Amino acid sequence: MTTEALSVLQPYCENDMQLLKRISRSIFMRFNEPLAKADYDDFYSIANMTLWQAYNSYNPNMGISFEGFLKSCLQKKFKTELTHRHRQKRILNQFAVSLDAINDSEEKCSLLDFIPSDFDTFEEVTKRQECYQYQDKIQQYISRLSNQQVSILNLLIDGYKPNEIRLILEISPKEYADNLQTMRSYENIKILF
Repeated sequence: MTTEALSVLQPYCENDMQLLKRISRSIFMRFNEPLAKADYDDFYSIANMTLWQAYNSYNPNMGISFEGFLKSCLQKKFKTELTHRHRQKRILNQFAVSLDAINDSEEKCSLLDFIPSDFDTFEEVTKRQECYQYQDKIQQYISRLSNQQVSILNLLIDGYKPNEIRLILEISPKEYADNLQTMRSYENIKILF
């Protein structure tokens, strides 16, 4: 490395890169982006690489000091990195799906219909039932349901799958999902507990 290169780069590399870190922090403050400690480390690494790239690209005839050129390069690199990180978050959010959202297929079922679960509200209630203390609550719950919902409940208790229940009762997937949502609503099941 030449003496000229050392004289330009030395202030940025002294004292554990304090000058480069201070310039980087001042740029972070202007972006108003909350950064975690790990993010600071990532951006300091980017700053270190940018320092060497800026030195190799800098021409004194540009009419700007090396520090001004370096700050400009750092701002562009940091802004590009932040944009990339936000884009990655948006891409991930596109794939987020609610478990109770009805799909667009012919069956129009929610993901909850296909996720196996050992939890059964009615089974839990009957486990806790001692000397028929919950029998009245179960009757109250069932009395709130429509005839179709009671039929769905009975078929579910008997172990039928959602598509089998829809075929037996001759109801549409949306109608089944709406009934199930009503049956599972807090307003209806709160009396069981």
